[in-house]
Amino acid sequence: MTVLPRIPASAKRVLAGGRRITVDGNTLDATAQLILAAQRLSRTGGLGASGDPQIARALMRDSHVAMAPRISVPTTDLTIPGPAGALRARHYRAPGATPAPLVVFFHGGGFVVGDIESHDGLCRMICRDAAVHVVSVEYRLAPEHKAPAAVEDCVAAYRWTLQQAADLGADPNRVGVGGDSAGGTLAALVTLHCRDNGIPQPALQVLLYPALDLAGQTRSRMLFSDGFFISRSEIEWFTELFLGGTDFAPDDPEISPLRADLTGLAPALVFTAGFDPLRDEGNEYAAALRRAGVTVHHRQFDTLPHGFASLAPLGGDSADAIASAISAIRTHLGQYGAT
Repeated sequence: MTVLPRIPASAKRVLAGGRRITVDGNTLDATAQLILAAQRLSRTGGLGASGDPQIARALMRDSHVAMAPRISVPTTDLTIPGPAGALRARHYRAPGATPAPLVVFFHGGGFVVGDIESHDGLCRMICRDAAVHVVSVEYRLAPEHKAPAAVEDCVAAYRWTLQQAADLGADPNRVGVGGDSAGGTLAALVTLHCRDNGIPQPALQVLLYPALDLAGQTRSRMLFSDGFFISRSEIEWFTELFLGGTDFAPDDPEISPLRADLTGLAPALVFTAGFDPLRDEGNEYAAALRRAGVTVHHRQFDTLPHGFASLAPLGGDSADAIASAISAIRTHLGQYGAT
């Protein structure tokens, strides 16, 4: 994999079959196209192909760890009090002696897979390149722990981190939340919960290709229903494992942020991908936040699929997109001005 960033895009397209993939006027990034072609040749299905959450968890962890960048930043493993027991977490320490901002990070994985190891590389990149502390949280997963367990854990982790920020070397006034995919959903839900329950709002919410309407029937869900790293059937599988047998319907605003009242929320960074089934709901959420008077920075990375953060170490447009997103975190949380 280490040689991929040095292969020209034209050569990658030849290796991927020789033709460009263009949808909605956007052309898929050559690196992403090559990885997709390799998956098809190896007959590697998506995370939900086995129908077994344990197999899916191992697949995600192994694939993400294998591609993770080797970045050295100081880390400390933590235990955070949760509503049903201790939560595993990891603190990535920002450089310098001055208290820096902090991002409480919630990993993606459809509420079913993922952990602090699968997203260790991304958190290291955010810590180093945004010059912020990161506390990555391992919340309870479905189907063993259905909704609202993950939301409750993430709220508890945010509240604990906010209280402990100074002891962690961070600025308590600049504590944000963020996540990718389902982790972005959880970051948005934490922000909503804080507003509704008198808890201090995060300084920023960072949503990276998030799922924001679990009942969504958008055009992008149909257009990219198969063949772009996550399928419509996998999204439905994750949703059923998360909500099945609970009192929550997929259109419940306590689970689907796009269906909630969005007034009075923290500023948001919303990053969507042009070849993602979740593209349209992310774009709609950014627009809805603006209509509600929330400060929003939104960017769609036209050439990329869902989950592009994991592809960043392989080069191509994914690397540029993650660099841009992390730069926005650094800018909006602010590197200096600690209080």
